[in-house]
Amino acid sequence: MKKRQDKYSWDLTDLFKNKEEFYEEIKNIKDKLKQIEKYKGILCHNSENLYQCYQLYEKTLMKFEQVYAYGMLKYHLNMDDQEGIKLFKEVENLNSEFSTATAYITPEITFTDENIINKYLKEDTRLEPYKRDILDTLEKKKHILSKEEENLLANYSEIFYAPKNIYDMLTNAEFKFGTLIDEEGKEVELTDATYSVYVRSKNQNVRKQAYDLMFKKYSEFINTITEMYLVNVKQTAITAKLRNYKSSLDEATDNDEASIKVYDTLMEGVHKGLGVNHEYMALKKKLLQLEDMHMYDIFVNPFTKSGDKTPYEEAQKIVKEALAILGKEYGAMLDYAFENRWIDVYEKPNKRTGGYSMGIHAPHPFILMNYVGDEYDVRTIAHELGHSMHSYYSNKNQNIFDADYTIMIGEVASTINEILLTEYQLGHETDKKKKAEILYELLELIRGTFYAQSMLAEFEKEVHEKIENGNMLSSEDLNTIYYTLNQKYMGESVILGENSKYGWARIPHFYRDFYVYKYATGISAAICIATKILNKEEGYVEKYIHMLSQGCTQKSIDLLKMVDVDLEDIHTYEVIVQFYKNKIEELKSLL
Repeated sequence: MKKRQDKYSWDLTDLFKNKEEFYEEIKNIKDKLKQIEKYKGILCHNSENLYQCYQLYEKTLMKFEQVYAYGMLKYHLNMDDQEGIKLFKEVENLNSEFSTATAYITPEITFTDENIINKYLKEDTRLEPYKRDILDTLEKKKHILSKEEENLLANYSEIFYAPKNIYDMLTNAEFKFGTLIDEEGKEVELTDATYSVYVRSKNQNVRKQAYDLMFKKYSEFINTITEMYLVNVKQTAITAKLRNYKSSLDEATDNDEASIKVYDTLMEGVHKGLGVNHEYMALKKKLLQLEDMHMYDIFVNPFTKSGDKTPYEEAQKIVKEALAILGKEYGAMLDYAFENRWIDVYEKPNKRTGGYSMGIHAPHPFILMNYVGDEYDVRTIAHELGHSMHSYYSNKNQNIFDADYTIMIGEVASTINEILLTEYQLGHETDKKKKAEILYELLELIRGTFYAQSMLAEFEKEVHEKIENGNMLSSEDLNTIYYTLNQKYMGESVILGENSKYGWARIPHFYRDFYVYKYATGISAAICIATKILNKEEGYVEKYIHMLSQGCTQKSIDLLKMVDVDLEDIHTYEVIVQFYKNKIEELKSLL
């Protein structure tokens, strides 16, 4: 049991007791990388070399993952701290060295006769833990470059991260948004973390101030951000072409173990369901009692009492009770995570905004939050624990190569937790107004995840296609694309306003190309799965936990088929649209 002081912050001594131990491990990793490089040119000469290299690679990867986590987590606690920046640069440099030292492995396996590799796998049982990784490498053969070209790309890997790193530094550490007058007439500073609070304020003027301040700052730097983003898109497009993919989308979906058909079927499904979203936006306008509803109005819950906050300990209790349906082991591990400081809870000066789960193989996952106590934060706890528990089950049952599931499958577990939480709250609430508040938040979850993330995915697809077709784009071009898509998805009930066109510039996930569509597919799969869990279908929870335990031992879309979800089938998206419509009608019945 960890000491109770600092119980709301990470205990990074789980990784390293001090910086000296951290730097010592970096030296050890560099020594191991030199040993790995000794197999360069002779890796596939015999099964012994292949086994010894992979065994060394596995041990080194385990340690590297811990070093990288320590450097990144330290940095994210204070992104303006020079020592933290230095630590992160150290691990980024090590990442580049790691990529360079191991770059030969994939091409050497690729350019060896497949019959020879298959013979090694059949005759040497010691290679069994690495079989899936080796076979996946052979499967991607047509996308692997020569040894020299792979080595060249590996040497440039750190440069490829530059647009994202510069964007993060600019928007997290250097952007100051100014002050606004809050509901009590006090002058307060707007931050990225508090923006979500003020834009949900009951006071329209507070919402407008927050929205205008936020996007005024982004508009001031829109040309700089455009340049960073387009460089990132061009780099992705060039790499995809070099690797013989049809497009950057083709490469992204292949890496997700999905398909372009998944992407296109999602777009088809959301387009067919736009009318339901327009219906919800019209209801929202009516509930807010607004003659004109602007973009800065759409985030407020009309049923929430101003200033309502949930203390962190109370949020823990709610989440644990809501997720009890997933079994005793799941519940016990939630307790363990809370009690052993897996979570850095509260906002701090220059701390990275938002929230995430870093699911490293050992010692355990780490969750970053900026908890302020609103309903969204309670859902965030459940969401990030979904990621962490997926990692727990995967890491417990698979080695480091087979445990690393794709984001395509990862967003399912997190979103299921949000749905289970919401349905638990609805089932335990007797007050109609409170029930309407919770139901409204569920509708917002669907709007914000299925519809809004699909809109972002459509933006990405359009931008990437234009770049790949040789079009030159300006900041105004991007603004226009984004504004037009907002009109399409929001319908006639919302007045967009000038600032709405800058919304794309505030999406950090755009620097992880074609990431956001997985939120939309994730919630679609999650609603199908959560419904079966809530209906207590016999053996289904066990089936679900078994799926979480598989890591990446099967393709992502095949893993979901284990729990009866097909992302290439339009029916999956018709289910979520119908669920959305049903919940809209349920809300109307409470009014």
